Amino acid sequence: MHKDSNSFTSFSDSGWSRDLGSGDCTERLVLWDESGPHYVLFLKELAALRGRADTAELQEAFDGHMAIGRALYEQQLYQEALASFQRASELQPTDARSHFHAGNSLCALRRHAEAREELLLALEAAEAGLNRWAHLLPQIHVNLGVSMEGEGMLLGACEHYREAAILCPTHFRALKLLGSALFGVGEYQDAKKALEEAVLLRPDYADARCDLGSVLHALGEDERAVQEFQKAIDLKPGHMDALYNLGGLFMDLGRFARAAEMYARVLTICPNHWQAQLNKAVSLLGAGEAEEARKALKEAFKMTKRVELYDAIAHLKKLKKKKKKKKKPLPNGNGDESFLLVDPSKFRMVGLESVARQDLADALEIRAFQKLTRLSCCNVDLLKKELNQNDVPISYSGSGAPEKSVQRVALEAIVHKMLHFLKGDMFEEAFKAINEKILSVMVASASARVDLGMFFAVLAPICSGPADERTRVAFDALLWRPNSEDKAEIRRCDAIAYIKLLRAVYIPSHDSSDMIEVHGMSDVSRISFHDFVGMFDDPDRGFGILHTLVKLEAGDRIRHGRHTCFMCQYPIVGSIFKEMRCSFNLCSRCYSEGKVPSNFKQEDYEFKEYGNLTEAMRDKCSCLNLHPETY
Repeated sequence: MHKDSNSFTSFSDSGWSRDLGSGDCTERLVLWDESGPHYVLFLKELAALRGRADTAELQEAFDGHMAIGRALYEQQLYQEALASFQRASELQPTDARSHFHAGNSLCALRRHAEAREELLLALEAAEAGLNRWAHLLPQIHVNLGVSMEGEGMLLGACEHYREAAILCPTHFRALKLLGSALFGVGEYQDAKKALEEAVLLRPDYADARCDLGSVLHALGEDERAVQEFQKAIDLKPGHMDALYNLGGLFMDLGRFARAAEMYARVLTICPNHWQAQLNKAVSLLGAGEAEEARKALKEAFKMTKRVELYDAIAHLKKLKKKKKKKKKPLPNGNGDESFLLVDPSKFRMVGLESVARQDLADALEIRAFQKLTRLSCCNVDLLKKELNQNDVPISYSGSGAPEKSVQRVALEAIVHKMLHFLKGDMFEEAFKAINEKILSVMVASASARVDLGMFFAVLAPICSGPADERTRVAFDALLWRPNSEDKAEIRRCDAIAYIKLLRAVYIPSHDSSDMIEVHGMSDVSRISFHDFVGMFDDPDRGFGILHTLVKLEAGDRIRHGRHTCFMCQYPIVGSIFKEMRCSFNLCSRCYSEGKVPSNFKQEDYEFKEYGNLTEAMRDKCSCLNLHPETY
């Protein structure tokens, strides 16, 4: 992400295009050889300066340490500057300036949580002494927003950027940062408005134009988006974010050659940018340059060593070999790239363990959401612990019903605590997905409060842990709500409303039109956990798909040697779906999408699911009336 040359002291412009991963290549920190004689001499002289400052009168000592800190900060010696500002804070704890500059130093050191705490002290001091520090308040709010963005808490950051813009309506950087953060949480219309105001206040603001281009692209206004990206590049020819995001826009428009050109320019600026290298490979493949795409993929793999890139390289090599070997498609190979999309009714399952196609398709979507949010790495016990530690006061909804609810900003902080192992940019991505998939269904508007017990109950099934434990935590979350006075049973209407909500969030392909009717139900009879499990596991009206999801989780790391999917030719991970009459194999994705080779057209298809090669071999041996050990 691009960072302005201005320091945090002035305006703190660290809000940037969400699409780009890192701006490390544009930053140049002063690096010292800490074992060298020059650094030792520097520390000795710095200690002498601080000692002289400490011998002065209180105010003079404070001013001395602040001056030393500023000089060090300007030279990007942030750790040394921090020590000076912290000493100044010790001398005058109620002076907002020392806390403010200490927070900026911590932010520059990427110690965002500590920076937030220090800046909150600055805010408290500034608000207590408004006559002296009123001019500092907008900058404190902006830098608080920057520190919260560093932790990935964009909703919290938005609150501070808004406050800064209210206090100083001409603060174009606050508006730009607000627009960037709103874009990060998916609030595109509000982001567009804020960024347009920032550009209006400062037309030559390249960063704001870049982010406005990203927002316009998200809203489908592609022509305007291209113009804004181009303006950002004209203002700053080496604007890496604008080049990268314009490449993504060209890819979405199918203009692959232009996309590859943009990514090549990014790599000229930052040769180790693996995302640009990967996207360049995809663009070249789209442009028909398979050999160049393979080379770019190999370079990306060298940079990141991700297994997905290894699979992609192997796939391209296989396609290249096939192209050389065959002039025309073979009748039962993958030379014929055409396929049929078969109606689900024509897929028949062999064996009790085989999963239905639609259930697998739904489970794959849930699994993708788990991976995106990293909730599959969050044990359900942590969710239960968080539930027990949150003492949320009872409030009353518009209908007068008691509830334990929180604003989205507070919910963001709770989820951040649960996903504490994520870095800032990864948490941004995770919470945006939660906002779009779960909160958009649970609450009517961005300003509405969120029922915390119901939210935890919705999260429980997709956290890690045994399936029965996930169900238990979901039940406990419903018990935690104020409508459950009996600590062993919940109301039946609450259980039904929960399951309807669960299906609306995770299985939207199923009809959930009767949700409104459920909310009006008055069945307040009580049910136990045993009764709840029966409702939850119902495959048709409950969330019986959980067992398929658990199977997918277990199969994520299962590979089947050299076995590849007949349709996509990728190595099969997880279950193999074998068509029993024509003997071709499909991966979970192609099977769930109903893809079959066009040269194997039949009235119907019989598939059997194998979790691993041992199952397949045992089945083959039993068909031959042979014992597995003698096969």
